[in-house]
Formats: sequence, C-alpha cells, structure tokens
Amino acid sequence: MLRLRTVSISVSTLLSCCMFAALCFAQGKPQASPGELIATVAGQPIYEQDLAAELGPKLLQLRNQEYQMKSMALDELIRKKLIDAEAQKRGISADKLLEQEVDSKVADPSDAEVEGYYLAVQGQANQPLQEIKPQIQKVLKLLKMQQARQQYGNALRAKAETSVLLRPPKVEVGHDPARVRGEAKAPVTIVEFSDFQCPYCKKAEAILKDLLVKYKGQVKLAYRDFPLRALHPQAQLAAEAGRCAEEQGKFWEYHDALLADQSKLDGAGLVKTAQTLGLNEKSFQTCLTGGKFKAQVEQDVQDGIKAGVNGTPGFFINGEFVNGTQTEAEFEKIIERELAISRDRTSIRAAR
Repeated sequence: MLRLRTVSISVSTLLSCCMFAALCFAQGKPQASPGELIATVAGQPIYEQDLAAELGPKLLQLRNQEYQMKSMALDELIRKKLIDAEAQKRGISADKLLEQEVDSKVADPSDAEVEGYYLAVQGQANQPLQEIKPQIQKVLKLLKMQQARQQYGNALRAKAETSVLLRPPKVEVGHDPARVRGEAKAPVTIVEFSDFQCPYCKKAEAILKDLLVKYKGQVKLAYRDFPLRALHPQAQLAAEAGRCAEEQGKFWEYHDALLADQSKLDGAGLVKTAQTLGLNEKSFQTCLTGGKFKAQVEQDVQDGIKAGVNGTPGFFINGEFVNGTQTEAEFEKIIERELAISRDRTSIRAAR
C-alpha cells in the first residue's frame, strides 16, 4: 500500500483520546452539522468538524484500536460466562470445572521448551539455566494453562448460541452513482479510493472483480479518486482523464485500460487510450486540457482524507475501513458479515 504519511498511535494515546474521537465521530458517522464552536481566529470560527477534517486518519486509527480492545475484552467475557454456565450446569464452581477439564490435562513443559524459553530471555536473566529452571517451568506451565483455558472457552462458544452485536467503527462515505459497478440496489457497497498510477491499486483489481462475480447482485463497487500527487506525478491527470471518459459514458472501460498498462499515463498516452476506446477525441482533449474535472478530483481527495484515507488503495465496505491491499478472504469476511446483517434486517421487517 502507498501512503501519504505514516501515522503511529500508541494504546496509551488511545485511552487518553478515545473520548475526543467520540466527540468527532458520533456513532461511527461524521457529524451532519459543524458541531460545537471551539475557537475563533481573526473572526473566523473553528468547529469540531474542522478537527475531524485535520485528524481524519489519526481518529480512524484510534477508533479501530478502541474496537480491537473492546473486541478482545468481549471475547474474554463471553468465554467466562460460558464457563460459568457450564459449571452451574454441572453443579460445581468454575474453578473446579477448569481444574477438571483443563488444568489437569496440561502437560508439564519439556526440557526443550524450557531451554528455548531460556535462550529467548537469556539476556535478561543473567543466571545459569539450572538455577532458574524451576521458575521457567512454572511460567511455561502457567502460559500453557492460560492458552488451554482459552481454547476450552472457545470450544464451548462453538457449541453455544452466541450473538455478537459489537461492530467495527464505520464512516459514512458517499459515492458517485455514475461510477458504480454491480447492482445499484446491492446491500453491500465497497467504496474504493484509488490512484491510477498506484501498483497496489492495480493488484487489488483482480480481487475486486472476483468479488463482484462471486457476490453478483449482492455487492457493488464505487470508485473515487485519490491521486497521490507527491508520489505519482501522472496520477492527477489520469484521474481527470477518467472523469472525461465518464462524461462520454465509458468510465469503467477507461479505468480498466489505465490500470492494465500504467506506462501510458502521460498526456499522449491518455489521449491514445481514449482513441482506442472510441471516445470523441476532440471533446476528450478539450475536457482534459481545460481541467474540467480538476475540482471534482480534489473533492474526492478531501473527502477521503476526512474519512481517514491516507494512502491507496483504501476501501470502505458499508462504511468499514479496509486499509491497503488485503486478501480476498479478508474482504469476504466483512462482506459475509454485512450480508448477514442485511438478512436479519429483512427478516425483522417481514415479521412486523
């Protein structure tokens, strides 16, 4: 993935800033109004939403970290409740259940495991192995028991009826209906922020096309421009050229042609591609040289930054951010979850 800049946020920063993030993104969506007035400069107001525009990528990363922390804590709580329920069913305490079903079945660490652990911490131990071997054995046994308890809880969960309503943070991102692939009424929308000169965007295309075939009628793809002008000097003009092709009803054909051969993104190459696709050359050149869609491309870039995009490709699957080129399985996991939510909503409406 290509980035505008690298953002590093620690967990401690998350804990101190999550309330601020919540102010800027209520319920995972950008505020419809500018929010509270927080400063004035030379008579000009600054609102909360202005901070969201400045800190979009950082705030999105904070919210994702907050979700990961909550998700891990929720998994642990679910395991605990299932273990408590199983213990109650058997008429024993949870500790007794774990002792019988887990702890008693955990093997003592082998000498090889002890030696491996010792080599990993030797620089901090400053003691011969034989002197601290009992302590290492105790630590390893405890780690094994913790892992086994987690696996036992997961096994109970696999057999239980569990519904998790905690969802990843979402951002409301619009798109242009004229640049959409797939069924317009599909319940899942992938909004892609992309750059015609980005090699990772080209790589992602095969995955996106596979998804549209596999989930025909269920998933649609919307394209938005995010030229990384500092890295890709030809990306801006290529983005404008794509919109000039859209004006003649051939955006996706032109989009595919540019990504298929990223060596032809200079002015002459862009015009040649338009000719190959049968576009009106004069109208295309007038559109391109006149900068007709320069402002629209810039609006896409600014919307992307506000939503949290800081590189390409960047995707929002029904508002859930997917950063960079991911595996097809990662996209499918989110899509399947969104389709399940859509089915549940349809069932609820039908039952009313």
